[in-house]
Amino acid sequence: MTAAQLSLDVRRAGHTVLAGAGGATGALRFRTGGTWQHATRLTRWTFGNGVLALTAATTAPGATVEARVTPAADRYRLEWQVKGAAADRLGLAYALASAGHWYGHGEAQTPTGGPATDQPWPLDSGQVVHPGFSPASYYMIDPFWYTSDATGLRVDTGHVMDVAINQQDDGLGRFDVESAEPYRATVFVESTPLEVYRDYVGIVGKPAKSDATDAQYADPVWNSWAQFYTHVDQAKLLSYARALHDHGVRGHTLQLDDKWESDYGNMTFDAKAYPDPAAMSRTIHSLGFDFGLWVTLWINLDSDQYRYAADHGYLLKDAAGTARPCTVTWWNGTAGIIDLANPDARAWYVGRLHHLMSTYGIDGLKFDTRFFDDRCAPHPGYKPTDYQRLGAELADGFDLQGVGIRVHWDTTAHRAGFVTRQVDKGTGWNSLRASVTQNLAISTIGYPFVTTDMIGGSSGQPAPSKQVLVRWAQSAALQPLMYASTSPVDTVDVTTGKKVTYDRETVDLYRAAIARHERLAPYIRDQVRQTLRTGDPIMRPLFFDFPKDPAGYTVTDEWLLGPAVLAAPQLTPGGSRTVHLPQGTWYDVVHGTTLHGPRTLTGYGTPLGTTPVFVRRGAPGADKALRALR
Repeated sequence: MTAAQLSLDVRRAGHTVLAGAGGATGALRFRTGGTWQHATRLTRWTFGNGVLALTAATTAPGATVEARVTPAADRYRLEWQVKGAAADRLGLAYALASAGHWYGHGEAQTPTGGPATDQPWPLDSGQVVHPGFSPASYYMIDPFWYTSDATGLRVDTGHVMDVAINQQDDGLGRFDVESAEPYRATVFVESTPLEVYRDYVGIVGKPAKSDATDAQYADPVWNSWAQFYTHVDQAKLLSYARALHDHGVRGHTLQLDDKWESDYGNMTFDAKAYPDPAAMSRTIHSLGFDFGLWVTLWINLDSDQYRYAADHGYLLKDAAGTARPCTVTWWNGTAGIIDLANPDARAWYVGRLHHLMSTYGIDGLKFDTRFFDDRCAPHPGYKPTDYQRLGAELADGFDLQGVGIRVHWDTTAHRAGFVTRQVDKGTGWNSLRASVTQNLAISTIGYPFVTTDMIGGSSGQPAPSKQVLVRWAQSAALQPLMYASTSPVDTVDVTTGKKVTYDRETVDLYRAAIARHERLAPYIRDQVRQTLRTGDPIMRPLFFDFPKDPAGYTVTDEWLLGPAVLAAPQLTPGGSRTVHLPQGTWYDVVHGTTLHGPRTLTGYGTPLGTTPVFVRRGAPGADKALRALR
């Protein structure tokens, strides 16, 4: 702690491992009258009953900061507030370099296209500018960050935050809460980043189960979105299913995504596009797939169900005037949102889902959109964060078929054990790379059952090239689950409307990736069981297992799948790459040789059919992994 300008710094073994921002930014900062101010000179302190109480002057005339610090062996709890001024935002700011590299956060908004095409890893290697960091966000995020120096920050809030990490290369991390309520946070101090992660999981909880089944860990789910977007109908979907089946491209489920309803919220098939949905379902089942359907809680104003839901009070109310329903604009129009905190609304919605599923032989659902919006008012007695819990409880009653769901921030989301899918990616190399670093970010904020966005990407961009599609499949094969859409047989370029046909090699290499993942499934399921015991992520950065290896903290294109498998697929154009091996004895699956780390392999050859993968001799599960990968 410094007294000239109040800053709660962390020192370990005589070295600073986390320091507050100095200068005009200030470590404890607040906004009043539209201007940012900060704590300055320490004016009073007391220590009693294990609590350090502090009072500091500020740059705002007449205003003081009052803070309470409760220390423990591996963390301290911080609570502070402003007195003598009306503050509408409170924040902490840190000098990033004081703590080494920064990680966590989840899906990050960046000036260069994140999270769709950019996910810096570490976070400080790029810029994160995320002003709507909220429990109602569509992004998979949690207010938790950790560092290579084994410190961490968890902000305990249900309010919207404004998070900026290295914005305009300023070297600062700013974590501001849009509220005048006291700022509450936990700062962790540990020996390794993995131990910081474990401390955090000790607060938010580890998964109580895995939502995915054994079959869903073994084979991919096929979803129609990137293959057709909204230009889909019964004939196209069945042709898609038959082509996958006839070319031996395996999958456990075929899901019909967006644009099957007559209007959004009706929960009835568009009769022109789907003349016989029951027969469509039977055909999909006869091809060996389960059948799934995309659904949302958002009911468009032009839906014939909107008026019924509004008249019965089933929709969230407007935060600006609770006498009327809240309306939100989304990618498919303007809608109201079912209020899951209203038991009658929930029962009505769930009843319609069950009727739809039983009528047409639908096995599971892909829930999309959000369960709350910051423009809406929560049901009386509820908070915005409660809707993450309510959404998780709703989804837990259905088979999500391995595509998972996007709930976060609330402890129920951590404990439910859902598969987590990423936000839509583009179809280029940058999105493939972002899919890897983003899963590392999501895995290490407490959501271990990760899958990438659809293999090959989506986001309304030109169809992926053969090389991107194959490399993405090879990468996904070495992750916990595979989530597929673009067929390796052929697809449609949404930007031109023209058919794109891939060659036989594309199909063969894609099938080989699926086969590799299927063989790895017993090993992966062992990791799932280990995660249920410990909460540790399955897909994780090298430094979680090798914290003393400095090179591992900036590796962006490798990961560990459990303790025994190191994946280093090709994520860029070209036919070679550099591979870093941490300490240990590693079996090179491609060449059948044994290597000793730490070492860096340069110019490792990666023709299109080759994916570098290594097995750590002596690690738990190594023998099972070797049998699968050889």
